[in-house]
Amino acid sequence: MSALRPMWLLTICLGTAVAGWIAQLYAASHSLVAPVLHWTSLLTLGAVVLITLALGLRVLRYRQGKLKRRLDPIQAARTLVLAQSSAYAGALIAGWHLGILIDLLPAAGVTSSAVLLSFVMIAAGVVMVIVGWVVEQFCKLPPEDPSAPDAGGHKREDNEGYAAGTG
Repeated sequence: MSALRPMWLLTICLGTAVAGWIAQLYAASHSLVAPVLHWTSLLTLGAVVLITLALGLRVLRYRQGKLKRRLDPIQAARTLVLAQSSAYAGALIAGWHLGILIDLLPAAGVTSSAVLLSFVMIAAGVVMVIVGWVVEQFCKLPPEDPSAPDAGGHKREDNEGYAAGTG
């Protein structure tokens, strides 16, 4: 599994910003409400962030030797997938609402509920990206010693050592 790429996250954010801007233009031209997520979506986004962080901290404690029980490698891999998907979802959410905000802000002003909600959703998306990236760092394994023998008793000559090819 490859590591998160900041430029790819930025590309996703900018691409969905364009899509959000176009959707807002369409909604405004057809007298529809702004296509922003509702306030209650913050509960779901907050739950995703807290679960991702809690599972990531468990992996980190295991890596530091502070966890008494053995950690299932599949659970660690699932935590990594959750962290990366949270980062991607955060980039999508932030980008979508950024595009809407670009169209709404000049027309509606800062006091509009849709503008305030767009700001909040952009912040929530950024938090999801940050937590996803941090938890991904928790899931990385340190490189193995190249001079240590592998399972077959041979010395490693390559520079591998990160879990699932993340390094």
